[in-house]
Parts: sequence; C-alpha cells; structure tokens
Amino acid sequence: MQTMNMYELEVIAARHPSILQRSVWQRFKIGFIAGGILLYFVFAWWFFSIGKVVSNANWSIAGSYLADWVSYEVRPDILIAADGAMEITYPRFDPLGPNANPVWLNATRETVTRTAAVPAAPSAGATTPAARSSSFSFMAPAATTAKVDENAQAAIAPQARQEEIVTQALVEMGRGRTVEIMPDRVVLARDGETIMLDLDGTRDTVDATAALPDWAEQRKPGAKVVASFGLSGWVEVQADKVKIRKRFFGWENFFFDTNSAFFDKSFAEVAGLVFAGERLDPARSNLSLAWNDILYNPSWQHLDVWTKLLQTIVMAFIGTLFAMIVAFPLSFLAARNIFRNRLANQIIKRFFDFQRSVDMLIWALFFTRAFGPGPLAGMSAIFFTDTGTLGKLYAEALENIDDKQREGVKSVGAAPLAVQRFGVLPQVLPLFASQALYFWESNTRSATIIGAVGAGGIGLKLWEAMRTNSDWENVAYMVVLILIVVFVFDGISNALRSRLMGTRH
Repeated sequence: MQTMNMYELEVIAARHPSILQRSVWQRFKIGFIAGGILLYFVFAWWFFSIGKVVSNANWSIAGSYLADWVSYEVRPDILIAADGAMEITYPRFDPLGPNANPVWLNATRETVTRTAAVPAAPSAGATTPAARSSSFSFMAPAATTAKVDENAQAAIAPQARQEEIVTQALVEMGRGRTVEIMPDRVVLARDGETIMLDLDGTRDTVDATAALPDWAEQRKPGAKVVASFGLSGWVEVQADKVKIRKRFFGWENFFFDTNSAFFDKSFAEVAGLVFAGERLDPARSNLSLAWNDILYNPSWQHLDVWTKLLQTIVMAFIGTLFAMIVAFPLSFLAARNIFRNRLANQIIKRFFDFQRSVDMLIWALFFTRAFGPGPLAGMSAIFFTDTGTLGKLYAEALENIDDKQREGVKSVGAAPLAVQRFGVLPQVLPLFASQALYFWESNTRSATIIGAVGAGGIGLKLWEAMRTNSDWENVAYMVVLILIVVFVFDGISNALRSRLMGTRH
C-alpha cells in the first residue's frame, strides 16, 4: 500500500477543500439541537402559561384532596346559645355512629334550669291556628282579633325545665395541639403557641387578643377564624359555633357501617361472634350476617363496586376478542402480498383508518346514545376501535413475512388455503396473539375511562364518586382495585406472550 506525503495531501486539500473541512452543521450540531430544544421549552412555557398556572394554583386544596384519599374526618360542631349553654352535635352519617363519645373530646356537663317557649295544650273549644286564620275576616270586630292574639301568646308561654348542657369542652387535636371552648372564649394551642379568641354573640364577632400566627387566618376584624393543625385537621371558630374537623389516617368503617351489629368491634370480637357467639339474627348465622353487612355496606358498596369491576373486565375481554376475530380475516384481504387486488386492499385499509382515527371515547359517546348507558356501549366502542388498529397491525405483519415458506408449501402442489395455513400462519400467529393480549391488557384501563361517559363498568362509579367532591376515599379504593387488576392482567399477558413467542424466562 502506497502512503501519501504531506505535499500530496496539501494538493488534494487545495483542489477539493470541501472534503477535509467540516460544514457548519457538523461543527455546531450539538449546539443547534440543544438550542432548538431550549427554544421549544420556552415556547411551551409561554404558550400554555405554565408560570401563571403554577402561581395561581391552590395547592392547599390539592393537598386536602390528596389527604382525603387516605384519611377521613370526624366533624363535631359545638353550638353556643345566647344564654351560654353549649351543645355538641354530629352529622347524620358520622363515622363514629349515632352515639358518638370520642375520648379526644372531653366535655364538662351540668344540669341547669332553662326557660324555653313550649306550645300550650289547646283548651276546650279552642280552634287551631289554621282554623283561626281561615275564620278571620277584616270585617271581624277588634275584640275578636285581640282575643285571638291573647290565645296565641298563651299557646307559646315560656316554661322552665331542667336540661343537661355543656359548659366547657376540650378537644385534643394531637400532641401539644388542643382547642379549649367556653361560652365566651376559645383558646387554640399548637406546638407552644396559643391564641385566645373572645366570642361576642350579641355583635356576632370573634376578636383575637393578639396577632394571629401563620397557622390561623381571619380575613377581616370580627370575622370567623380558621386555624390549621396540619395533618390533625382544622378548626373554624364563629361567634355562635365552633366547627371541629379532626382527621384520622385510614378508611372509616370499611367493613361494617354504623348500622351493623359488628360496628366498632375488634377483629377478635368479630371472629368470636362469627364462630362461637350466639346468633345476632335468628334468621341467619353470624357468618352470613357479617358477610351480608360487608357486601351491602352503604358507605363503600363493595358488592356494587366488585360487580362494576367485573363488568369492566368482561367489556375489555369481549371487545378485544370480537375485534381480533373480525380483524384476522380482513387483514388477509388488506395485505398486498396475500390478496393481490389493489382496490380491495385500499378500501379495507381506509376502513381500518376510519375505525381507529375516531377515538374510543368518541365511539363510547356514540354507542351510549345508540344503545343507552351500559356495558354494551363500552364493548362496542372497544370492538370498533381495536378492529381498525389490530387490522392495520395484522396487515403490516402479513406484508413483512418471508415468502420462502409460502413458495416452499406452494411448490409441493398445496391448495391456496393450505398455502396460507402452513406457509403464512406459523410466521404471524404468535405475533397476532401477542398483540391481541397486549390490547386486552390495555383495554382493561381504557374500559375504565369510557365507563365514565356512561359506557358501564367501574368507570361510571368512579366518576360518580369524584363528582361528589367528598368521597375521595371511595375514589382511592376503586383506583387501588383497578391497579390490582391491571397488574394481574399485565403479568398474565406477559407470561402468555413469552410462551407464544418462545422466550420463556
């Protein structure tokens, strides 16, 4: 091999300068690419107003929603009457049940004599208010009207009676965090800091004796005060009411609701009643009663949720199965090397494009209008969308097969159908099955989305729970179930695909 000296290299470089000199793109390619990416991100930041969205976002509400996924609140209200008597009330469907008496709310109670307006019993010959109003006439004498007024005042004459009232309450919101409530004052304590609030029911004002720390807020003088205790909850102080919102980690009454005979019992107590206790219901065993209370828990609706989840799985399976069955023969007609008719190839491929170009959610809306809400609309949407996608993938796989196997089968005089059976199917069948399994797994997730528009399944139930804006623990429960199903189906699909493709691990 002959080597070139320096002079010869210089002659070639002078004659062909473009060979040895790199272009501008070659020299600054990395800088151009990095600059283009940076410009794209700057444009996206400006076009979507990301900075404004982030600055105006209400992160506290987002945090509350996230906390509601994994926790629940107990919401007692402490009402303060004009005479200083206090009363503790709970919502109708409180997690603690109808006779709530939590250990973290200590109330001092006294029996006092209070005066209250009590309707008097009607005397003989007295008429009802409705009868008096119907018999009254502007032509009646004034004496009759005065007599009616005297009777009305007598009917609501105040009477004295003894009542048990709350004179003071202490709420423990956590370690070092308390709320002390008195008729005229509320004392909030958090991590060594104390707030004293004076309540004036006459003027309907709440007055702080000192400047509020950053964990308490009062928008204007005399208005209500909202104090945050972090993960423990929050408190709202008004002149005549103190709202307590104490948060607990977990899902309340997940197995037994407040109306169940097993409510507020430990696992050992429930097991003892189920296997050795006397029958709580003479008509059925304790095991049957416990199982019935779990399935028909009104707060969590386990049976309904599991039924809807099964509907979602069936929707995904049936829709994918029918799509695979229809796409399989059509793909042979769409493949140019299998069915040599260009017009038919193009018509079927455009049909596939039409089916998959319309999103599954749009098809779900269309079929919901056609068939009404239910799983049939969801199965039809999955079937239409996946027929187009699987048909396109199957046709492309057929067009990329090795023709040598077909030619070998054809050379022995096999019929056209046998040529496809033994020369084509062995090459593409594992790929077809693998793609169908992947779509089945993917459609399990998609069926949840289309269910939210009325196509049946757990998606509709999930959307209903989200719309209430309060049942976020139910949303978390259904999301966990969906994740479990997707994980299981993903494992099954991967195992089957590995066997079909001959790559067992």
